[in-house]
Amino acid sequence: MANRLANETSPYLLQHKDNPVDWYPWGSEAFERAKREDRPVFLSIGYSTCHWCHVMAHESFEDPRLAQVLNENFVSIKVDREERPDVDDIYMGAVQALTGSGGWPLSVFLTPERKPFYGGTYFPPDNRYGRPGFGSLLATIAQSWRTRRTELETSATQILEHLAGNAEGPPRGEVVGASVLESAVHSLASQFDRRHGGFGGAPKFPPSMRLENLIRHWVRTGDLEAREMAERTLVNMAAGGMYDQIGGGFHRYSVDAQWLVPHFEKMLYDNAMLARVYTLAHRAFANPDFGRVARETLDYLLREMTPDGGGFFAAQDADSEGEEGTFYIWNLDTLREAVGEEAAPIVAARYGVTLAGNFEGGQTVLSAVSSVSELSREFGRPESEIERILEDSRQRMYEARSRRVRPGTDTKLLTDWTSLAISAFALASRVLGQARYETAARQAADRILRQCRRGAELLHLPPGSASLSPGFSSDYANFIEALLDLYEATFDADYFRAALELQQTFEQRFADVRGGYALTSSEHDGLILRPREILDGATPSSNSVAAMSLLRLASFTGESRYRVRAEEIFSAFSGYLTRFPTALPRLLAAVDYHSDFPREIVLSGELGDAKLETLREVIFASDRMNRVVALADPSGSLDGLSPLVEDRRPVPAEARAYICENFACQRPISDPAELEAALHG
Repeated sequence: MANRLANETSPYLLQHKDNPVDWYPWGSEAFERAKREDRPVFLSIGYSTCHWCHVMAHESFEDPRLAQVLNENFVSIKVDREERPDVDDIYMGAVQALTGSGGWPLSVFLTPERKPFYGGTYFPPDNRYGRPGFGSLLATIAQSWRTRRTELETSATQILEHLAGNAEGPPRGEVVGASVLESAVHSLASQFDRRHGGFGGAPKFPPSMRLENLIRHWVRTGDLEAREMAERTLVNMAAGGMYDQIGGGFHRYSVDAQWLVPHFEKMLYDNAMLARVYTLAHRAFANPDFGRVARETLDYLLREMTPDGGGFFAAQDADSEGEEGTFYIWNLDTLREAVGEEAAPIVAARYGVTLAGNFEGGQTVLSAVSSVSELSREFGRPESEIERILEDSRQRMYEARSRRVRPGTDTKLLTDWTSLAISAFALASRVLGQARYETAARQAADRILRQCRRGAELLHLPPGSASLSPGFSSDYANFIEALLDLYEATFDADYFRAALELQQTFEQRFADVRGGYALTSSEHDGLILRPREILDGATPSSNSVAAMSLLRLASFTGESRYRVRAEEIFSAFSGYLTRFPTALPRLLAAVDYHSDFPREIVLSGELGDAKLETLREVIFASDRMNRVVALADPSGSLDGLSPLVEDRRPVPAEARAYICENFACQRPISDPAELEAALHG
């Protein structure tokens, strides 16, 4: 019989609805039962595309013997970390404090008062891999709860005190300046893998935010080492198996140092941030191949991760047919069957498909091991012919692969992750000149405004998607940034107006006396403490994103309160910025903006006018990143919202651009070449 999770909407929770475990969703009912029956709580946190979550579910949660132990001795709670990032943040911190590391599945034991006293990640059913077996662990904790209660409760109190101290953070300091940006680049250089790119050894995660810092540093200083680190990493990631050579888009991370064999799940946030950084690199380094990777990644999201009505799904699973990577791997036989005997040798040489393979069972994870010019020399054919064969074969391989059993897709529409994608699509629509990307960004933003905005409040998920979905600071920060990006890409003032309104709500409900913004609003309850995102992780900290948006709002509006608020975030986190700058790469981007002389660029004219559009193309072709762009149009769409457009209504039949600093503007420019020179001056 299905358990309580059958009434949930989360794909992850629904994966566990038929477990013999008597699961509860997160909520007061479970903890009230734990108090009433004097039982400890077993909290399991994961997400639908998590490979080791599937493994532990199959080995332990589907085992009637282990389920009986859980049901007789514990109250068991299952949480989707993507629905409840606040719960995940708190208890991940507890496990990291206990074990020195974390990950998913997250397995935590709590008192009925929600305090953690023991935890870990994946536990096998029996003792193996140097880990205690889940069955023996359950027996030990159940026994300890009966005989050593005082020790467990003391431990829980100490862990909670530690978590509260971490959430408090170091004392405030001076607002950091440009020197911390230099320190970050030096720190990255000391960790840089000069052979394969990236930082450190295996496993390697895509360092999107750090790469953006390096691009910013190159644009600002011309530092060749920063450019080398960024380019080599971007080239090698795109050539490796972590990049889906056939369908586009990036897998979660590489299990090795050379970006070859990935963990095969695909996350929306990774692909959004990587598409953004490849777009920035294409512009900064004039590298068309980086533009190709950005397009293929965004096209993958449009093709496979976009529902009717707009928005973007959360993730795709690593597993299909019960095995990780099955959907993506090839051997010589499956390759020949897809592309034909004549093309197969060329395609195999291109992607490294061999008899021995590079993956389990003689299979191959595709990587771009040979260039077109190398293949031309090897096979004695013109490069144009090689390119045609590869492009045709890639399409054939995609069609053949599409007939396989597909990995599952987590169809949650998360406001914060979707907002990262909106920003990427908005930027690419201008830099890469793709109108369909603007359409996708608009549709996703409009869906959030329509479905996930309730008065002045944002929701984390559309109504009906979860039992509780009020927005978190990540939703507000990411969506405000996305709205500003979308305004600059479209000059639709409604997006700018919505950003201002949501910033006001964000400030009212999430401002934190410890500095910056708390992850949860003042109205969230049921948590043992109020978490606060500080460090940038797999996704950027909401405080890092908010700092940049505050500075941009100050540039747009001239209101110093926004700049002061950003400086308060720099001050609150100055201890981290000075000691561990590379741990806050997204906040460093805001420091870069604050330390520069940001430009306010005003276009004056009517949208659709050929001259205006040419001037706009020049602006978005410039690699200067610390700037805002506004439109003074005949309708006065931004009047009253930004002093930048005052007195700059268009002169009939003449589109112009103004370049300003601190609201002092140079003479208007109508010539595109002159504008380009001024932007680079």
